[in-house]
Amino acid sequence: FFGPNTSTSNRCMIGGMVGNNSSGSTSIRYGVTRDKVLQIDGVLSDGSLVCFKELTSKEFKLKTQEQSLEGKIYASIYNELSQEQVQQEIKSQFPKPSIHRRNTGYAVDELLASDLFGGLEATINIAKLLSGSEGTLVFSTAITLQLDIVQPKESVIVASHFKSINESLKATVLAMNHELFTCELMDKVILDCTKNNREQSKNRFFIQGDPEAILMFEVSANSIEEAQNKADKLIADLDNKNFGYHHPKVIGEDIKRMFDLRKAGLGLLGNIIGDKKAVACIEDTAVDLNDLPNYIEEFTKIMDKYQQKAVYYAHAGAGELHLRPILNLKKSEDVSLFRKITTETALLVKKYGGSFSGEHGDGIVRAEFIPLMIGETNYQLLRRIKKTFDPNNIFNQGKITDAFPMDKSLRYDIDRNEPEIKTIQDFSDNQGILKLAEKCNGSGDCRKPASAGGAMCPSYRATKDEKDTTRARANTLREFLTNSEQANKFNHQELKEVFDLCLSCKACASECPSNVDVAALKSEFLYQYQEENGYSFRNSMFANNVKYNKIGSLVPGLTNLVLNTYLTKSIMGISLKRSVPKLTPKTLKAWYKKQTHSSSQKIVYVFCDEFTNFYDTDIGKDTITVLKRLGYNPTFINHSESGRSFISKGFLKEAKVIANKNVAIFKELITEQTPLVGIEPSAILTFRDEYIRLADDVNSATIISKNTFTIEEFILKEFEKGTIRTNQFSTEKKLIKIHGHCHQKALSSTHATFSILNIPKNYKPTIMNTGCCGMAGSFGYEKEHYKVSMQVGEDTLFPKIRNTSKEIEIVAAGTSCRHQIYDGTKRIAKHPITVLREALV
Repeated sequence: FFGPNTSTSNRCMIGGMVGNNSSGSTSIRYGVTRDKVLQIDGVLSDGSLVCFKELTSKEFKLKTQEQSLEGKIYASIYNELSQEQVQQEIKSQFPKPSIHRRNTGYAVDELLASDLFGGLEATINIAKLLSGSEGTLVFSTAITLQLDIVQPKESVIVASHFKSINESLKATVLAMNHELFTCELMDKVILDCTKNNREQSKNRFFIQGDPEAILMFEVSANSIEEAQNKADKLIADLDNKNFGYHHPKVIGEDIKRMFDLRKAGLGLLGNIIGDKKAVACIEDTAVDLNDLPNYIEEFTKIMDKYQQKAVYYAHAGAGELHLRPILNLKKSEDVSLFRKITTETALLVKKYGGSFSGEHGDGIVRAEFIPLMIGETNYQLLRRIKKTFDPNNIFNQGKITDAFPMDKSLRYDIDRNEPEIKTIQDFSDNQGILKLAEKCNGSGDCRKPASAGGAMCPSYRATKDEKDTTRARANTLREFLTNSEQANKFNHQELKEVFDLCLSCKACASECPSNVDVAALKSEFLYQYQEENGYSFRNSMFANNVKYNKIGSLVPGLTNLVLNTYLTKSIMGISLKRSVPKLTPKTLKAWYKKQTHSSSQKIVYVFCDEFTNFYDTDIGKDTITVLKRLGYNPTFINHSESGRSFISKGFLKEAKVIANKNVAIFKELITEQTPLVGIEPSAILTFRDEYIRLADDVNSATIISKNTFTIEEFILKEFEKGTIRTNQFSTEKKLIKIHGHCHQKALSSTHATFSILNIPKNYKPTIMNTGCCGMAGSFGYEKEHYKVSMQVGEDTLFPKIRNTSKEIEIVAAGTSCRHQIYDGTKRIAKHPITVLREALV
């Protein structure tokens, strides 16, 4: 495997890792990217092809005689580094040799290891120089890497809790004597950000109390017993020195959960509400491990001087912490602090012989400080190297040499008048829609592949186009809301294009570390744009489906026949390859009126959503049957539809009316003792999500949301209380595979589905690692979206189902999911409540 393991490893590119000599959490064991680069093939600035690889001293000298740009490069490097004065200047000014994470400027110090320049190595490789050069010297076309042997199969992480940063760093120096594989720090700021993150709050299982810092010490061995023994010795050593107050050991699958928490660090910092953000400028400094406690102590004094509460996290064991001041770069006084803090920290790093960039590269923010870090003489050497490689300065200008100033071309105009954006949804939890869009910090979690798990971002996975990512949508919206001169800042065709393939799956609401809810942004955009430009016939039909279904359900057979004709699909813009859902002969509400009602005092209000009522009546019947048989009184009352279709299509005035009606109806009824339970996830979860943004009576909407459950959540809650028992269900054996609905994953959990299907003694459910199904309500029916819809299904869901034996039950709670599964695989998936109804005894 490739040893350097960045926190962005599920989406980063090898070219990028070579460009800034990335490291990651495993660098203390496996080194940095530069250590692994064997060969770089590329194109030089004159268009000639080149291959940089390991050469003997003799081969290197022969290269210097070639009459080409490549020959000039070898000759220039040889002539420059052969000078003793140059060698001494490099050795005296570059970071200490003990600091392995070193990216300040070009790595000319690496080349001095060759016997050509007085070193001990018989070979030399210019590819080492290119590692960390940030694309300023060569255009790479192929990179050959050295792989590592996979680490021992058993690991234990000691998650030591500390009452101060300084104590944790002193403990790091001690712990590094224990052959650690990783040694990572998370401070209180990062840990606090995880508390309210839907995806990461569940990964806080190992945290006790309110520590100022947690260090993750990973030890590995070929057996779990040996790894446990190593962990115990480490803990004993820490206790002996009175370092830390709690040292839990984490093993097995829980290690991944812990690393997910750590890897989310950068994105979580973007979740800070308001204009003050954890800013990248000094986040990449590296010093000798033994200098780290004193360095951080002095750094903290700089922060205190400027009344700053900095963020400390990441690679403590490698002598590199990601340090971030929290600044508002919209304000001139904080932009001034931005420069002052960076400058003083650079001087401090120089004092300790450290590297101003350990793994992120110099880029724009640090490049202007290279002369300070390595001296003017060495800086001029770098300029000459750049000039030799790229005489016309065509590769990545303004990086490393002749750099742009760090405080120019900032994202925000300084001291600007903040735009006032009026919205129909309430975005006050983020201080407005603009600040919600601004929370995106570009960490790119939305570019992760299907193999990384989760559903974000289905459209990007299908198209592999950056414009179809969560961050593209957030940043495009931010740009227009900030700079548009139109009265309606949403009225731009470019916004329509960038939101077009958003499936409103809400994966970003939980999987994006900054919780940028693009589905909410899209619905607001659609409303604002359509108010200006009108609502299409098709969108109006889909949004008002309840009105038309009420009419159609009077003659369901004829309606179904007409809706599935070529003419209707063509007029509606529905893909001819789709089958349109069929209305049932009798609605669920009509069926319910003729049922004998339970006399049980355990009232459960069942939300009769518009999808179950018209299309999935049998599933509604199963829900009523199960609740009755288990001793409850399932109760329908007159209420409006959920409004899901109005929300998805941007008909927010209509959705707001519905939200207000339903909140008014249920606020006097729904309590902890009389909960509201729903069948279709996308419908019932509007009470937890969109109604909070839409309803006028936010307080009542919030109270209702806390006592609103999917049917799976309700049954699980009752089972855990002992009200529902295993002996009420069949002992028959059954294998089940579960596909989770996207809204269920974002706002609830597929764990509830898994757990209730474990109630029958011999049922064996497993949750499939699948992303979005691709249907997303009406999205998959629309002819221009059909192809992308099916590509999303092919990403993970369809292959897994095709490879599932016919004897294994497929379960999916979402009506769209079940329809997409059938269209894509011809397998019939069941709602989990149907499986439970079949299991009743």
